[in-house]
Amino acid sequence: MTTLVLGGTGKTGRRVADRLAALDVPVRIGSRSAEPGFDWTDRATWAPALEGVEAVYVSYYPDLAFPGAVEDIEALTALAVRCGVKRLVLLSGRGEPQAEASERIVQASGLDWTIVRCGWFMQNFSEGYLLEAVLEGVIALPVADVAEPFVDVDDIADVAVAALTRDGHAGRLYELTGPRLLTFTDVAAELSRATGRRVTYVPVTAEQYAEAAIAHGVPEEEVEALNGLFAEVLDGRNAHLSDGVQQALGRPARDFADYARANAEAWARP
Repeated sequence: MTTLVLGGTGKTGRRVADRLAALDVPVRIGSRSAEPGFDWTDRATWAPALEGVEAVYVSYYPDLAFPGAVEDIEALTALAVRCGVKRLVLLSGRGEPQAEASERIVQASGLDWTIVRCGWFMQNFSEGYLLEAVLEGVIALPVADVAEPFVDVDDIADVAVAALTRDGHAGRLYELTGPRLLTFTDVAAELSRATGRRVTYVPVTAEQYAEAAIAHGVPEEEVEALNGLFAEVLDGRNAHLSDGVQQALGRPARDFADYARANAEAWARP
Protein backbone atom coordinates (compact mmCIF):
# COMPACT_ATOMS: atom_id res chain seq x y z
CA MET A 1 0.00 0.00 0.00
CA THR A 2 2.22 2.79 -1.31
CA THR A 3 1.69 6.24 0.19
CA LEU A 4 2.58 9.37 -1.76
CA VAL A 5 3.82 12.19 0.48
CA LEU A 6 3.48 15.50 -1.33
CA GLY A 7 5.90 18.03 0.04
CA GLY A 8 7.93 15.07 1.23
CA THR A 9 11.06 17.14 1.80
CA GLY A 10 9.28 19.92 3.72
CA LYS A 11 8.66 20.43 7.43
CA THR A 12 5.66 18.14 7.77
CA GLY A 13 6.20 15.89 4.76
CA ARG A 14 9.72 14.88 5.76
CA ARG A 15 8.51 13.80 9.17
CA VAL A 16 5.50 11.98 7.75
CA ALA A 17 7.71 10.10 5.29
CA ASP A 18 10.20 9.13 8.00
CA ARG A 19 7.46 7.83 10.28
CA LEU A 20 5.85 5.82 7.49
CA ALA A 21 9.19 4.30 6.55
CA ALA A 22 9.76 3.33 10.20
CA LEU A 23 6.43 1.47 10.02
CA ASP A 24 7.61 -0.33 6.86
CA VAL A 25 5.00 1.45 4.75
CA PRO A 26 6.17 1.89 1.14
CA VAL A 27 6.65 5.64 0.63
CA ARG A 28 6.91 7.73 -2.52
CA ILE A 29 8.24 11.25 -2.03
CA GLY A 30 6.37 13.92 -3.97
CA SER A 31 8.88 16.63 -4.84
CA ARG A 32 10.55 18.06 -7.92
CA SER A 33 13.80 16.26 -7.10
CA ALA A 34 12.17 12.83 -6.62
CA GLU A 35 11.77 10.08 -9.20
CA PRO A 36 9.15 10.32 -10.54
CA GLY A 37 9.12 14.02 -9.83
CA PHE A 38 6.11 16.02 -8.69
CA ASP A 39 5.72 19.73 -9.33
CA TRP A 40 2.59 21.70 -8.40
CA THR A 41 3.25 24.03 -11.33
CA ASP A 42 3.47 21.16 -13.88
CA ARG A 43 0.35 19.00 -13.93
CA ALA A 44 1.99 16.57 -16.36
CA THR A 45 4.02 15.30 -13.38
CA TRP A 46 1.01 14.44 -11.25
CA ALA A 47 -0.25 11.21 -12.84
CA PRO A 48 3.15 9.42 -12.80
CA ALA A 49 3.52 10.30 -9.12
CA LEU A 50 0.05 8.93 -8.34
CA GLU A 51 0.44 5.67 -10.28
CA GLY A 52 0.04 2.65 -8.01
CA VAL A 53 -0.63 4.79 -4.94
CA GLU A 54 -3.39 4.00 -2.45
CA ALA A 55 -2.94 6.85 0.04
CA VAL A 56 -1.78 10.46 -0.32
CA TYR A 57 -0.62 13.08 2.15
CA VAL A 58 -1.19 16.52 0.62
CA SER A 59 0.88 19.45 1.78
CA TYR A 60 0.38 22.27 -0.72
CA TYR A 61 3.23 24.63 -1.59
CA PRO A 62 3.48 27.45 -0.80
CA ASP A 63 0.14 27.67 1.08
CA LEU A 64 -3.52 26.86 0.49
CA ALA A 65 -4.30 30.58 0.85
CA PHE A 66 -2.21 31.46 -2.20
CA PRO A 67 -3.81 32.12 -5.61
CA GLY A 68 -4.42 28.98 -7.66
CA ALA A 69 -4.39 26.60 -4.70
CA VAL A 70 -8.09 25.73 -4.81
CA GLU A 71 -7.92 24.92 -8.52
CA ASP A 72 -4.85 22.74 -7.98
CA ILE A 73 -6.44 20.83 -5.11
CA GLU A 74 -9.58 20.28 -7.17
CA ALA A 75 -7.57 18.93 -10.11
CA LEU A 76 -5.32 16.76 -7.95
CA THR A 77 -8.23 15.29 -6.00
CA ALA A 78 -10.11 14.39 -9.18
CA LEU A 79 -6.98 12.78 -10.62
CA ALA A 80 -6.38 10.85 -7.39
CA VAL A 81 -9.87 9.38 -7.65
CA ARG A 82 -9.27 8.36 -11.26
CA CYS A 83 -5.92 6.80 -10.34
CA GLY A 84 -7.48 4.58 -7.70
CA VAL A 85 -6.34 6.38 -4.56
CA LYS A 86 -8.41 5.29 -1.55
CA ARG A 87 -7.27 7.56 1.28
CA LEU A 88 -6.25 11.25 1.33
CA VAL A 89 -5.00 13.37 4.20
CA LEU A 90 -4.97 17.14 3.60
CA LEU A 91 -2.83 19.56 5.60
CA SER A 92 -4.97 22.68 5.87
CA GLY A 93 -4.70 26.18 7.31
CA ARG A 94 -6.57 27.38 10.37
CA GLY A 95 -8.65 30.51 9.84
CA GLU A 96 -8.05 30.59 6.07
CA PRO A 97 -11.24 30.74 3.94
CA GLN A 98 -9.31 29.62 0.84
CA ALA A 99 -8.03 26.60 2.72
CA GLU A 100 -11.56 25.73 3.79
CA ALA A 101 -12.60 25.78 0.12
CA SER A 102 -9.94 23.14 -0.55
CA GLU A 103 -11.19 21.13 2.42
CA ARG A 104 -14.70 21.03 0.95
CA ILE A 105 -13.34 19.69 -2.34
CA VAL A 106 -11.60 16.82 -0.55
CA GLN A 107 -14.64 16.14 1.63
CA ALA A 108 -16.87 15.80 -1.44
CA SER A 109 -14.44 13.53 -3.32
CA GLY A 110 -15.73 10.15 -2.19
CA LEU A 111 -12.29 9.25 -0.84
CA ASP A 112 -11.58 8.27 2.75
CA TRP A 113 -10.45 11.75 3.73
CA THR A 114 -8.98 13.32 6.84
CA ILE A 115 -8.38 17.05 7.29
CA VAL A 116 -5.49 18.16 9.51
CA ARG A 117 -6.08 21.88 10.08
CA CYS A 118 -3.26 23.86 11.69
CA GLY A 119 -2.08 27.36 12.43
CA TRP A 120 1.48 28.62 12.85
CA PHE A 121 4.19 25.95 13.16
CA MET A 122 6.57 26.17 16.10
CA GLN A 123 9.30 24.95 13.75
CA ASN A 124 9.06 28.16 11.70
CA PHE A 125 11.43 29.56 14.31
CA SER A 126 14.03 26.78 14.02
CA GLU A 127 13.74 25.43 10.47
CA GLY A 128 11.97 28.12 8.48
CA TYR A 129 12.46 31.67 7.38
CA LEU A 130 12.43 32.98 10.99
CA LEU A 131 15.54 31.00 12.00
CA GLU A 132 17.89 33.78 10.99
CA ALA A 133 15.74 36.31 12.84
CA VAL A 134 16.03 34.29 16.05
CA LEU A 135 19.79 33.99 15.55
CA GLU A 136 19.97 37.78 15.13
CA GLY A 137 17.81 38.29 18.22
CA VAL A 138 14.98 40.26 16.58
CA ILE A 139 11.77 38.77 15.19
CA ALA A 140 10.14 41.44 13.01
CA LEU A 141 6.74 40.73 11.45
CA PRO A 142 3.91 42.91 10.10
CA VAL A 143 1.37 41.76 12.68
CA ALA A 144 0.00 42.99 15.97
CA ASP A 145 1.14 41.10 19.03
CA VAL A 146 -1.88 38.77 18.91
CA ALA A 147 -2.10 35.41 20.64
CA GLU A 148 -1.58 32.30 18.55
CA PRO A 149 -1.89 28.58 19.44
CA PHE A 150 1.45 27.57 17.90
CA VAL A 151 1.53 23.86 17.02
CA ASP A 152 4.48 21.46 16.98
CA VAL A 153 5.14 19.94 13.55
CA ASP A 154 5.90 16.61 15.19
CA ASP A 155 2.32 16.54 16.47
CA ILE A 156 1.08 17.26 12.95
CA ALA A 157 3.15 14.40 11.55
CA ASP A 158 1.95 11.98 14.23
CA VAL A 159 -1.70 12.80 13.47
CA ALA A 160 -1.16 12.56 9.71
CA VAL A 161 0.52 9.16 9.98
CA ALA A 162 -2.24 7.86 12.22
CA ALA A 163 -4.81 8.98 9.64
CA LEU A 164 -2.83 7.39 6.81
CA THR A 165 -2.23 4.04 8.47
CA ARG A 166 -5.01 3.35 10.99
CA ASP A 167 -8.75 2.94 10.86
CA GLY A 168 -11.08 5.35 12.62
CA HIS A 169 -9.82 8.62 11.15
CA ALA A 170 -11.74 8.73 7.87
CA GLY A 171 -14.21 11.58 7.67
CA ARG A 172 -12.58 13.44 10.57
CA LEU A 173 -11.41 17.04 10.70
CA TYR A 174 -8.73 17.51 13.34
CA GLU A 175 -7.95 21.10 14.31
CA LEU A 176 -4.51 21.05 15.87
CA THR A 177 -3.09 23.62 18.28
CA GLY A 178 -0.59 23.72 21.06
CA PRO A 179 -1.84 23.60 24.66
CA ARG A 180 -1.69 27.38 25.28
CA LEU A 181 -1.92 30.72 23.52
CA LEU A 182 1.24 32.75 23.06
CA THR A 183 1.84 36.21 21.65
CA PHE A 184 4.97 36.78 19.60
CA THR A 185 6.38 38.61 22.63
CA ASP A 186 5.73 35.46 24.67
CA VAL A 187 7.47 33.40 21.97
CA ALA A 188 10.50 35.69 22.11
CA ALA A 189 10.65 35.22 25.88
CA GLU A 190 10.48 31.43 25.53
CA LEU A 191 13.23 31.51 22.93
CA SER A 192 15.34 33.75 25.16
CA ARG A 193 15.06 31.23 27.99
CA ALA A 194 15.90 28.30 25.72
CA THR A 195 18.89 29.95 24.02
CA GLY A 196 20.29 31.98 26.90
CA ARG A 197 20.33 35.01 24.57
CA ARG A 198 17.95 37.96 24.37
CA VAL A 199 15.34 37.56 21.62
CA THR A 200 12.76 40.30 21.12
CA TYR A 201 9.67 40.75 18.99
CA VAL A 202 9.25 43.97 17.00
CA PRO A 203 6.08 44.68 14.97
CA VAL A 204 6.81 46.35 11.63
CA THR A 205 4.75 47.65 8.75
CA ALA A 206 3.98 45.50 5.73
CA GLU A 207 6.25 47.75 3.68
CA GLN A 208 9.16 47.32 6.10
CA TYR A 209 8.69 43.56 6.14
CA ALA A 210 8.53 43.39 2.35
CA GLU A 211 11.70 45.45 1.96
CA ALA A 212 13.63 43.22 4.37
CA ALA A 213 12.31 39.97 2.88
CA ILE A 214 13.11 41.00 -0.68
CA ALA A 215 16.59 42.01 0.45
CA HIS A 216 17.02 38.44 1.78
CA GLY A 217 16.08 37.00 -1.61
CA VAL A 218 12.37 36.20 -1.15
CA PRO A 219 10.56 36.70 -4.51
CA GLU A 220 8.45 39.86 -4.57
CA GLU A 221 5.22 38.03 -5.47
CA GLU A 222 5.71 35.62 -2.57
CA VAL A 223 6.31 38.50 -0.17
CA GLU A 224 3.09 40.15 -1.34
CA ALA A 225 1.15 36.93 -0.75
CA LEU A 226 2.72 36.46 2.69
CA ASN A 227 1.78 39.99 3.70
CA GLY A 228 -1.77 39.27 2.64
CA LEU A 229 -1.78 36.05 4.64
CA PHE A 230 -0.40 37.78 7.73
CA ALA A 231 -3.07 40.46 7.52
CA GLU A 232 -5.80 37.86 7.03
CA VAL A 233 -5.09 35.25 9.67
CA LEU A 234 -2.91 37.01 12.24
CA ASP A 235 -5.70 39.26 13.42
CA GLY A 236 -6.68 37.33 16.52
CA ARG A 237 -9.14 34.98 14.78
CA ASN A 238 -7.09 31.96 15.83
CA ALA A 239 -6.74 33.01 19.48
CA HIS A 240 -8.49 29.93 20.82
CA LEU A 241 -7.39 26.38 21.53
CA SER A 242 -8.55 23.10 20.01
CA ASP A 243 -8.04 19.51 21.17
CA GLY A 244 -7.37 17.84 17.82
CA VAL A 245 -4.14 16.22 18.99
CA GLN A 246 -5.92 14.67 21.96
CA GLN A 247 -8.79 13.50 19.75
CA ALA A 248 -6.52 11.87 17.18
CA LEU A 249 -3.76 10.48 19.37
CA GLY A 250 -5.13 10.24 22.90
CA ARG A 251 -2.37 12.45 24.31
CA PRO A 252 -1.93 16.18 24.88
CA ALA A 253 -0.27 18.48 22.38
CA ARG A 254 3.35 19.45 22.94
CA ASP A 255 4.06 22.79 24.60
CA PHE A 256 6.18 25.55 23.06
CA ALA A 257 8.59 25.51 26.01
CA ASP A 258 9.30 21.81 25.41
CA TYR A 259 9.83 22.49 21.70
CA ALA A 260 12.20 25.37 22.44
CA ARG A 261 14.31 23.32 24.86
CA ALA A 262 14.47 20.39 22.46
CA ASN A 263 15.59 22.60 19.57
CA ALA A 264 18.05 24.86 21.38
CA GLU A 265 20.92 23.54 19.24
CA ALA A 266 19.31 25.05 16.15
CA TRP A 267 19.94 28.51 17.58
CA ALA A 268 23.48 27.85 18.83
CA ARG A 269 25.99 29.99 16.98
CA PRO A 270 29.33 28.35 16.08
